[in-house]
Amino acid sequence: MEIAATSTEYVRVTAVSKAAGSTINPAAPPKFAFLPASATDNPATEDWVTGEWTTPWARILVGPNGGTVTLDPGTYRVWLTWAAGTETPVYRAGTLTVY
Repeated sequence: MEIAATSTEYVRVTAVSKAAGSTINPAAPPKFAFLPASATDNPATEDWVTGEWTTPWARILVGPNGGTVTLDPGTYRVWLTWAAGTETPVYRAGTLTVY
């Protein structure tokens, strides 16, 4: 996905629990992390910000006009985690370019 640094819009990621019998708990919101593409580590606890569900998507408002997070121009890896029964999956969900 690509967005302008001056734009405020939702970043959406499709989220599906892979384990049989596991479901996404809508009471436990998804969490996102946006790390520079050059980063090699998984997100730290302080990197995570809370999004919301619009099933089957996890989404978060990004941008300078009321966004949960505002990103400087650059390329970011988008990470997603959520509570799914006994699982807490952590996925590198894609790349976001802010121009």
